[in-house]
Amino acid sequence: MVGRVRQGAPGEQGLAQEQQLPGAARQDQTGAPPGAEHRSAPRYALLIRTAKIIADGREFLCIIRDASASGLKIRLFSDLPQARELVVELMTGDRYPVELVWMAEDYAGLRFTHEIDIERLLDESKGAYPKRQIRLQIAIGGMLHSGGEAVPVVFHNLSQQGACIESEKWLLMNELVRIETGVTPPLFAKVRWRSHPRYGMIFEHTFRLEELARISAPLQFAEALEQHARGSESEPSAGEA
Repeated sequence: MVGRVRQGAPGEQGLAQEQQLPGAARQDQTGAPPGAEHRSAPRYALLIRTAKIIADGREFLCIIRDASASGLKIRLFSDLPQARELVVELMTGDRYPVELVWMAEDYAGLRFTHEIDIERLLDESKGAYPKRQIRLQIAIGGMLHSGGEAVPVVFHNLSQQGACIESEKWLLMNELVRIETGVTPPLFAKVRWRSHPRYGMIFEHTFRLEELARISAPLQFAEALEQHARGSESEPSAGEA
């Protein structure tokens, strides 16, 4: 289980030496809070890269603030849940298994579990989806309003700029619709692609990263609780086995 890691002894000295990108301001050697475990690899400081951290299938937005060949420092928008498996996914679609080393306020230090190519991680032109918006795989129900009709839809993923939805109603390319979910503001969106019953929607007004993170995080926890409840209901009670 992933949890908070014991902090190092006060005054513990890091072994890492910082290697900066052009224009980057010098930081402390590790980016970690005092007493936290330190890195041993050169660190590229002051990155601001949107990513998501996947904790046992639940997806949460984060920002990568610095990186090295051994790990990452990320900014979080919500608490990380206890998890057996953690994976960081970049905008390029590249994924990196990690383990939690430390947490302090809105930041966390992560260690890669395998050797990685740091140059590839830093190059946003590489990967399956060069610099694509981060998509959160999340199930949200809603009502889509189109042509005087209101029909139920299900979201399959959500990003700052759009979403993939499933709708039994046939929608036209570039059709403008309104979607109400109860957990987001009313969404006005146009159909960008279609493969009925799935449709790719682009929003008229985009989400700010922090706004989307605050909306989506509670939904990930709620979905996990529902899955746990369904699992508990399917288990035989004492005396039934």
